[in-house]
Amino acid sequence: MTAIPHIKRAALAAIGLALFGCGSATVGTVGKPAMAKWVGPVFGTPDGGQLRTTLYYGPWQCSAAFLSRCESKCAAQGHALMGCMWLADIKADWQGRYLFMPAEAGGRMAITHCCCDYPKVADGEWRRGTWDNARARYRREWSSEFGEWPTNPNGVPWAGHHIFDLGHGGAPVARDNVLPVPGGVHGVFNKEYPACYAPGGKWLTPGPERPYVD
Repeated sequence: MTAIPHIKRAALAAIGLALFGCGSATVGTVGKPAMAKWVGPVFGTPDGGQLRTTLYYGPWQCSAAFLSRCESKCAAQGHALMGCMWLADIKADWQGRYLFMPAEAGGRMAITHCCCDYPKVADGEWRRGTWDNARARYRREWSSEFGEWPTNPNGVPWAGHHIFDLGHGGAPVARDNVLPVPGGVHGVFNKEYPACYAPGGKWLTPGPERPYVD
């Protein structure tokens, strides 16, 4: 399982990859536009620059590299890999100064979930209830750090999607396990998660290195 890091921290890490020449994890062949995206507010960075983060939503089939990484993670826990879902991509755009000169940089980081053959947990109802009770507080805390929790045009808040799902042991309120997701995309996630855990599905087949266009 690969959960989402704090968004600003992840964005800064992605920019570090670009600045120091390590490249992006999501370059290569591109596909159709993402199902949805969220454009965050501009934040100041410790170096005096400005950072804007954009989230692009799948789900997409994982690249061969992500599948291999998931297979290793599952094996290390004594489990077999059933599938890998590439849920979203974080794109970071930075403007500031580098070596005393105006500079721009950017990078991308993938949000993926490894569907290992975990057994269903017995306390799923408790986990769901814990999230239901904490949802409003979680959104407020998230908004204080990243900007307003995204909403639909009618003002309805986006769902909080658990990257490592509650039914297989995901933490209900962990900051690195809940991703704001628009309702339509969340419905697709919920439909595809059981397929990811099922044997022989498409989520065990590798996809392109970059499955979407901006």
